[in-house]
Amino acid sequence: MNMKVKSFPSKVLLFGEYSVIKHSNALAMAYPLFMGHLTFTSSEGRKDPELKALSSYLNQLDEREELPFEFDLASFDFDVGQGLIFESSIPQGYGVGSSGALCAAIYDRYVKNPNKWNTPIETLKKHFCLMESHFHGSSSGLDPLVSFLGKPIVKNKETGFRVTELPEMTTKGATLFLLNTGRSRKTEPLVNLFLEKCKNEDFSNLCENVLSPLTDECISSFLSGDVDKLWDTFGELSQFQLEHFSPMIPTLYRDLWQQGLDDKGFYLKLCGAGGGGFLMGMTKDFKKCSRILKDFEIRAL
Repeated sequence: MNMKVKSFPSKVLLFGEYSVIKHSNALAMAYPLFMGHLTFTSSEGRKDPELKALSSYLNQLDEREELPFEFDLASFDFDVGQGLIFESSIPQGYGVGSSGALCAAIYDRYVKNPNKWNTPIETLKKHFCLMESHFHGSSSGLDPLVSFLGKPIVKNKETGFRVTELPEMTTKGATLFLLNTGRSRKTEPLVNLFLEKCKNEDFSNLCENVLSPLTDECISSFLSGDVDKLWDTFGELSQFQLEHFSPMIPTLYRDLWQQGLDDKGFYLKLCGAGGGGFLMGMTKDFKKCSRILKDFEIRAL
């Protein structure tokens, strides 16, 4: 069975993990190192239970007249029955948007609107929010939006979502990098833990009055190319997360996290929900940092 192959990239949330739930700004970029596309399996009788579950979810929304876009449910159901799969190099449970890329691919192929690429970004965000909520219980829609457009997106709490341009940080003497913890995790339990912690008034106030402003300052400094300000604020964000988000930091990496804060050769922060997957780091000397972290798998962004 033939299908025109169109691939969609993973994403990296540069800034905004958890704080976006408390209405901070957020910044994400497409990360085409990992890609995924829809295709049909050659294995006889093989069906993708994840796509089957998504099909049921979308059908239920349609029956309740809660589907805000025209979707070719009949074709999607048929294709799932014929062995439709999402073939992907995007690691699941690593915080780089595997479900977002899947939603983007399905939206691209099965939404009937021929002008979908000209749909206003806020409308796309709402559509993707609804689709991806099937996987995580709730979704901002940011991950599939970034994968669908393949461009950096900044979410501003006052003006909404918009496409942006990212500065070349390495020319300014700084490098952001990913560190692979080698373990996957599930997003929903970690988000639920955060929401449970937010029931504590002191913790909730910390997130609103300290974490969110730090995140907003990181995004502002990053987009303006102010490396010195970003370095200082990134360090403050790293310290905050070590103190208040330790359950989201894999145990084996807490000493390394502290080492970076002590030596100031690099800083680490969560990349997405945490608990495993990738951590994000910042350094002013990537070669030296690579030597320090020679026992770990790191990659410059």
